[in-house]
Amino acid sequence: MKNVQICCIIDDDPIFIYGTKRIMKEVDFAEDILVYNNGQEAVEGLMEISQAEGLMPEVIFLDLNMPIMNGWEFLDEYKNLPNNNTEKTIIYIISSSVDPRDLERVKNYEQVNNYILKPITPDDLSTILKATKA
Repeated sequence: MKNVQICCIIDDDPIFIYGTKRIMKEVDFAEDILVYNNGQEAVEGLMEISQAEGLMPEVIFLDLNMPIMNGWEFLDEYKNLPNNNTEKTIIYIISSSVDPRDLERVKNYEQVNNYILKPITPDDLSTILKATKA
């Protein structure tokens, strides 16, 4: 199965990041994995890529509860990035919460594809790969 060129993890939990990167490598999920520890870092990093006309991530895994800038605030800022490739990026919300308000709120963001409960499994990644390459 063909892998993703670039994916991005936006999360403040180093254990989750470590485990997810390990699983991604096991299933050959992505050529390159970008990691940001909060929404502000991610907006700034993706802005630099955008301004340099670099490749934007095909898939973003976004935590909702982070310091400095949370996932919802990131989504609001992401829409304003000056890059016509941002609409090709698929965003997956990753959370340990099953708050019905979050599940309802996610519907307001067309760039969000799905809501995945932590931890991410190899099956989750295989399903995502199939969806991105369909």
